[in-house]
Amino acid sequence: MLSAQSISHTYPSGTQALHNFSLEVNVGEFVAIVGPSGCGKSTLLRILAGLLQPTSGQVSLNGQVITAPVPQIGIMFQEAALLPWRTVAQNVALPLELGDWGLGTGELGDVQSLIPNPQSLIDLVGLTDFRDAYPKELSGGMAQRAALARALVAQPPVLLLDEPFGALDAFTRESLTQSIESICRTQGTTVILVTHNLNEAVFLADRVIACSPRPAHALEAVPVNLPRPRTWRMEAEPAFIAAVQATREALHV
Repeated sequence: MLSAQSISHTYPSGTQALHNFSLEVNVGEFVAIVGPSGCGKSTLLRILAGLLQPTSGQVSLNGQVITAPVPQIGIMFQEAALLPWRTVAQNVALPLELGDWGLGTGELGDVQSLIPNPQSLIDLVGLTDFRDAYPKELSGGMAQRAALARALVAQPPVLLLDEPFGALDAFTRESLTQSIESICRTQGTTVILVTHNLNEAVFLADRVIACSPRPAHALEAVPVNLPRPRTWRMEAEPAFIAAVQATREALHV
């Protein structure tokens, strides 16, 4: 479904972020990308999203080369990037307003009909009591949860997640990762996740890609043969521990 062919990228400063990075992702697959901080993982996601053009190589979605952002690919950045003049509900609704959904400005619409469970995404991420709050009234973790709901609301076929859980406490992190695993599995969403947390990568992914230090290239793909649906109780199982260890060894750490 999504293909990156020999992607390289060098910034105007001369910093080379990626070198001949290739990746093939199948429909409905959940792929996690791990690697040293600053190796170029976020650059890769921006190229996959069409927000940044590679110096060489190309990205294609269903055979069509991507040269600009497309509605079929959603992305969530490390920073929440909420619009300060909009409430949580209005921020979550933004993708629906920008797309061909027929909603008016600031209107949340029937979010419940857009997700595969009876609760709204605002409820799902634990912000029910902050629906009408503005970003300045939220903690960093709450803002990130709102950004996550915004990324999920339009159900993009492909979802790119750049360290989406970094600002969350451990309890919320586990709850949300389990919810995302369920939502994406139910919707058949194709997901690429960048994370530094090896346990998180193994919990969510069908396959973990270990990256080299900058400029990043793929070192090894570690398969994760755990049944779905998944729960964090699996963390103690031998297969889970083995997958984490295999990923650590692929990273040479």
